[in-house]
Amino acid sequence: MTTPMEVPEYSRRTIAAYEGFAAHYDTLSGPELEPNIESALRRIAKLVQPGGLVLEIGSGPGREADFLEQLGIHVRRTDATQAFVDIQAGRGRTVHLVNVISDDLGGPYDAVVALCVLIHVRRSQTDLVLRKVAASLSPGGVFYMSVRDGSGEEEGDYHMVYWQHEEFAARLIRAGLSVEWHERHVDCDDDAWLSYIARKA
Repeated sequence: MTTPMEVPEYSRRTIAAYEGFAAHYDTLSGPELEPNIESALRRIAKLVQPGGLVLEIGSGPGREADFLEQLGIHVRRTDATQAFVDIQAGRGRTVHLVNVISDDLGGPYDAVVALCVLIHVRRSQTDLVLRKVAASLSPGGVFYMSVRDGSGEEEGDYHMVYWQHEEFAARLIRAGLSVEWHERHVDCDDDAWLSYIARKA
C-alpha cells in the first residue's frame, strides 16, 4: 500500500474546474460511446475473466463503467470530483472519491481503465502514477488509458499534458508494463488522442 500524499495545487485547480463543469459534461457525453472506445472496452472484457474486477480511474458520468458491467465485468468506479460522484449516485451507482496522484489505488485488479485522466497529471509525476497503477494490477492484468497527442504542458484551470507515442510508451515500459496495443485517433472536436492497452508481467 502506498502512503497518501498531499494533492498538488495544479490538481486541485483541475478538480475545481471539473466540479463546475460536471453537469454540462454529463449532458455532452451522451449515452453512446465512441466506436473506438467501445471496441477497446470489448477487448478489455475479453482479457478479463468473467466476473473479474476492473478499477476505473476518473469514472466521470460512468458510461464506460456501465458498458463494462453490461459485459459481465465488475467495476470499482472512482473519481476525484465530488460532482461526478453525485451524478452517478443519482443513477444508483457507487463511486469512490479517489485522486490518482495522492491516494492509494487498492487492488489487486484484473484491469485498470483511465480515459482522459493522465492528461491532467504533470509529466514530472506521471512515472509515480504509472507505478501505482502497475502495483494495483494482478500479474497479467491490463491497463487501458488515453492521453493527448502532442508536445508540451499547459497550466490553467485544466492542467493539460501532451505526449508523443514513443515517449509515453517508454514510460509504460519503465513502470513494468508491456504495450500490447495502441492507436491514434481524432475525436469529434478534432483533438488527437493516443490510446494504449498495456499488460503487467
